[in-house]
Amino acid sequence: MPFTLVAFHAHPDDESLLMGGTIARAAAEGHRVVVVTATDGAAGLASASMGEREELGRRRLEELERAATALGAARVVHLGYPDGGLPSVGLEEAVAALGTVLDQEAADVLTGYDPSGGYGHPDHVQVHRIARAAAAREKSLVLLETTVDRALVVAGARVVHAIPGGPPVDLELMRASYLPRSEITHRVPVSRYVDAKVRGLSEHASQRTGGSGFRTVSMLCGLPRPLARLVLGREWFREVGREPGAGPIEDIFATCREVTRP
Repeated sequence: MPFTLVAFHAHPDDESLLMGGTIARAAAEGHRVVVVTATDGAAGLASASMGEREELGRRRLEELERAATALGAARVVHLGYPDGGLPSVGLEEAVAALGTVLDQEAADVLTGYDPSGGYGHPDHVQVHRIARAAAAREKSLVLLETTVDRALVVAGARVVHAIPGGPPVDLELMRASYLPRSEITHRVPVSRYVDAKVRGLSEHASQRTGGSGFRTVSMLCGLPRPLARLVLGREWFREVGREPGAGPIEDIFATCREVTRP
């Protein structure tokens, strides 16, 4: 039975970074996937060649459209809120805007972020709040909070921190970011879809340069394929209202199937 997934994110490229493999897997398995971005990412780091804020926002939305196509998503929706200013938007207004998409799509599963917004970005934290509030109004909607296994984040940060000349790493921030393994309900295997995820990431060209010189998108796109499958072959979620079981669930539609099973 096909289901509809609405993947709600703060900025263009978040969809590919955090759950590109899951989007590609769901689409390949015949489900409808709709990507919703709260902002256009106009305040993001980028090379000066990408233009001023308005031009950068336009570019990033175009990149998102191409990335969504690469991942197999059926539709992209931009809610139109300011990058970096999402917390200033009234919660009720944002919930209503997201709710319109959920109603249009008769969504079965919605994704948001964990309470810290992953690493604490204010827009990400607000996406968490918006998704929680929207899901509370739709009793049959399954809410999955996109996250990463904190133990793996900290281990990776320690390795990067130890590399001479590597980018600065805030280990204390990493220790409070994302979710501990004990709170994660879903660990989705997506190694078969890593190539699609990398194609999605590659479409976000504006995010491969600028800033301090180290860019996550560029680094992930440059990984040799065997290493890419190791690093990017799993994605993590917490299902709100579901206690972690004996082992992580591999299917984001597991609860939907339980409800619809004869």
